[in-house]
Amino acid sequence: MENGLEATQGFKQVYSSPHQIPIIEGVVGEQGGMETQPETQDSSSKAETLNDWLPITKSRNAKWWYSAFHNVTAMVGAGVLGLPYAMSELGWGAGTVIMVLSWVITLYTLWQMVEMHEMVPGKRFDRYHELGQHAFGEKLGLWVVVPQQLMVEVGVNIVYMVTGGKSLKKFHDTVCPNCTDIRTTYFIMIFASVHFVLSHLPSFNSITAVSFAAAIMSFSYSTIAWVASIHKGVQPSVEYIERASTSAGQVFGFFSALGDVAFAFAGHNVVLEIQATIPSTPEKPSKKPMWKGVIVAYIVVALCYFPVSFIGYWVFGNSVEDNILISLEKPAWLVATANLFVVIHVIGSYQVFAMPVFDMAESYLVKRMHFTPSLMLRIITRTSYVALTMFLGMTFPFFGGLLSFFGGFAFAPTSYYLPCIIWLAIYKPKRFSLSWITNWTCIIVGVLLMILAPIGALRQLILQSKNFKFYS
Repeated sequence: MENGLEATQGFKQVYSSPHQIPIIEGVVGEQGGMETQPETQDSSSKAETLNDWLPITKSRNAKWWYSAFHNVTAMVGAGVLGLPYAMSELGWGAGTVIMVLSWVITLYTLWQMVEMHEMVPGKRFDRYHELGQHAFGEKLGLWVVVPQQLMVEVGVNIVYMVTGGKSLKKFHDTVCPNCTDIRTTYFIMIFASVHFVLSHLPSFNSITAVSFAAAIMSFSYSTIAWVASIHKGVQPSVEYIERASTSAGQVFGFFSALGDVAFAFAGHNVVLEIQATIPSTPEKPSKKPMWKGVIVAYIVVALCYFPVSFIGYWVFGNSVEDNILISLEKPAWLVATANLFVVIHVIGSYQVFAMPVFDMAESYLVKRMHFTPSLMLRIITRTSYVALTMFLGMTFPFFGGLLSFFGGFAFAPTSYYLPCIIWLAIYKPKRFSLSWITNWTCIIVGVLLMILAPIGALRQLILQSKNFKFYS
């Protein structure tokens, strides 16, 4: 029997995670039931119990629109606020090409992942690393995917700690300009306090309401950013020349901007986990509602990214800040509202990226460390993780540099070219066919992003850290 096949009443086949039900050797009994070996049946029961406890596979009743706003929440995040700054380092020509090309490439690779979720009849690849293991083998697949995926998800959560704290501070300072100045560190702690509560929601589906609110907020503050920019009008001293005055600065700035763009297209790291929450049968596979949700999400992405990028750069030129809301000083009430929307959004987005980390950590502790699945284990694991990301966010609050570094070093592989490598490894399209050429083009673009972006980001981090005081 195929790995993942379940016996249900009437023997209707349903899809499950590839490691959810181990291979069961047995024969069909007289009444159509399945006779299994006792040890195998016991291990099967344990696997089912574990998957019913883990947050990714605990609930599978999501609708297609869940996919839409989970993907919007995952993708339209802090990265959109840095896109005008990226445009100022890329220039009109290169910036426009890279933005459009990134949108097209990542939509294509996202389609590949949705298709590969159920490529093997009777199996579901509910986690990114499971797909990697199918393509590269059990051990190599883990080593290829898990470090990159963890780097993305933990990196995003750290950046969102910084973003949430800074946006809270901006909201406070805008609403009460004459109040006592409060350190950014304290605002990061306030932002983190919400996650010490929300992180204990048991499953991906249980954060649906939070994710929906976050998706609405992301569209709202993106709209505020470009509408307020138009209202402000093109600045009298606006210039569209390179930000840096030296050739080296221009080159490194270009590299850094590539990472900012890569960071903006980050939803791939949780797409299989999102699809895992959608019910699936051979007659109605999950890829159909999932793809419908992805299309809606990518339309929203385009409506957020392109106006913010191009209008923000058009209005402020090379003087735009690495967070466009900082450049928008007036009207005060609108800037305060936008920053509050950012806070609400990154609360939801933090949870979307944290849930797969919780799933990995809890699975490891139970399977390898032999802890008993329990509420106490979950509380300790998740509280420790939130505390870790809070501490790192307070210690290294370099918003722009962090965006670019994580974008290039980790997001480029998982969003731009790793799905293409897996596709080539599994489907083996004919050399020089359209599929072969398309995938290799994406791989080349992604590898260049991964190499070049961290170089510029590290330089930017070094420059920002010169005058930096810890926990200021």
